[in-house]
Amino acid sequence: MDTVLQRTNGRKAMRPGDLSRSLIIVGTFGVVAALAAPAIGFAADPPRPPNIVVILGDDLGYSDMGAFGSEIATPNLDSLATSGVRFTNFYTHASCSPTRSILLSGVDTHLNGLGAMDEFTAPNQMGIDGYEGNLNDRVVTLPQLLRDAGYHTYMVGKWHLGKSPDKIPAARGFERDFTLLDGMGSYWDDTNFSALVPRSLYTEDGKYLTGLPKDFYANKTYTDKLISYIDANHGDGKPFFAYVSHQAPHEPYHLPREWRERHVGQYDIGWDQLRQQRLKRMIELGIMPADTKLAERLWFVPDYSLLAPATRAVLGRKMELYAGLVENMDFHIGRLIEHLKEIGEYENTVFIFFGDNGAEGNELAHMIGGTPGTRDFLYFAGNWSQTDPKAWGDPGSCISYGPGWAQVSMTPFSQYKAWTADGGIHNALVVSGPIVKRPAGSINRGLMHVADIMPTLLELAGASYPKTYQGRELPALLGRSWGPVLAGGAEAVRTSQDVLAWEVFGNRALRQGDWKLRWEHKPFGKGDWELFDLARDPAERNDVAAQHPEKVAQLVALWDEYVKANNVVLPSRSPFEALEDTMPPRVPDDLGYPPLVNKRQYTPPKDMMADPKP
Repeated sequence: MDTVLQRTNGRKAMRPGDLSRSLIIVGTFGVVAALAAPAIGFAADPPRPPNIVVILGDDLGYSDMGAFGSEIATPNLDSLATSGVRFTNFYTHASCSPTRSILLSGVDTHLNGLGAMDEFTAPNQMGIDGYEGNLNDRVVTLPQLLRDAGYHTYMVGKWHLGKSPDKIPAARGFERDFTLLDGMGSYWDDTNFSALVPRSLYTEDGKYLTGLPKDFYANKTYTDKLISYIDANHGDGKPFFAYVSHQAPHEPYHLPREWRERHVGQYDIGWDQLRQQRLKRMIELGIMPADTKLAERLWFVPDYSLLAPATRAVLGRKMELYAGLVENMDFHIGRLIEHLKEIGEYENTVFIFFGDNGAEGNELAHMIGGTPGTRDFLYFAGNWSQTDPKAWGDPGSCISYGPGWAQVSMTPFSQYKAWTADGGIHNALVVSGPIVKRPAGSINRGLMHVADIMPTLLELAGASYPKTYQGRELPALLGRSWGPVLAGGAEAVRTSQDVLAWEVFGNRALRQGDWKLRWEHKPFGKGDWELFDLARDPAERNDVAAQHPEKVAQLVALWDEYVKANNVVLPSRSPFEALEDTMPPRVPDDLGYPPLVNKRQYTPPKDMMADPKP
């Protein structure tokens, strides 16, 4: 039985609250519609190939969209889900630039240059092919091939794949761009985070900018620029590919004042109750099975009910700002959608939307700012000094919501960004447009990967992936085209024997079928291989390696094959190498333990009460 969102008239963008009112469960109709859909790929030729819009939410969590169970109002993203299909078993990488490198190259990170992030390349990885920290020249990019196939190619937003002239978007296939080259930055100006990199670097149409436009605000400016690029070439008969790589909702949480007060007091209930509420909605929507359990609250995250009211209010305020930033991003995505409708391009546009990795639970500002007395601490204190909660969201403020709320965003999964538990790599995916022949608003549970996007879009555009490009031999594509699944002729592009694998910062994982092998640094992991049965335990609560040693051995052998095939060099250093020494000892999350914390004043029976004797 398909769970379907009620179709909106003419794929019109939804208003806040529409989603909850429009939920219906379609039984026999959904099955019949799916069976009736023609089992073809992209056989029906439109007047010209469709436009393609790929939108990323930076550090957006799995459950942060209304269509995936959130209380956050995302009516425009929900409208894409209503008219398209939601994929609940979609994987990215555990951090931003690795995911982006796979998206744009279709090739494993250890081959495409992001075997290590530029910021954390280990000493033993320096100078090794595949570990350049940028998208290397041994791969061809999706925009290069789409441009060769007759597409206009546009990019706005965050790049994070290289800064030198041969690495910027204009050199990697984008015809027009307005791009933040750094991995993060202010939404209001070009203030960056460290003393040696005090200013964020932007390019526009292949030129490095000396300043930013008047009235710059990231979400708005990126959308304004993209609309202008589309309009400049509209009517010339060529389709366009637009890569909308939003900075939001990555920290710092900067947003206009009118967007900061939309959830006042709503999050004072805390992360424990909110995770339960989201999971309940996810089950009602059909996103998660009815017997799904939440991952354990991380052992160092406090029980919210034990916090003082003032502390709860301050922590709740951080989540209020995060929610407002997600809603602001959704608003500007809605502006793009409405503009495409106005110029008659919406119905012939394919939209793909997802988050680039798990939600951010690490305190990046503390990592970058360093310790008192250091160069970067002094710079950070001087340039990010707006610490009053009333100024949060303004220029100079640097707010992130921390691990407790990150677990909410990744409901029901374990952990968050940078880790290879599903909370770091499992994302929500929405695909809509003429490519989709499945029932509108339906859900698919097939195993998907970000590497699949390149072969899918090349097939859609009538292009192919070459063996060589400009005299260079190319590595093989990692992914599979979603064509048969989107056309309704198949439920998955992978079998139970296919393998997916990840490695970043030394954290690693491999999935085959429903089995997942995972190795993470202590204390998030055990510093050894763990085994999980995701069909029974999607929250990775129970390590069953001891019960299934033969399965561990089988998957480790597959891991060794992956290492050999992709030149995986495990790092000699990691940003998490000393984490175990700086965190409290890991203990189980047992509800109500210790009983002492919830002991209340004992009230004796009234008939046994007496005043003291003289």
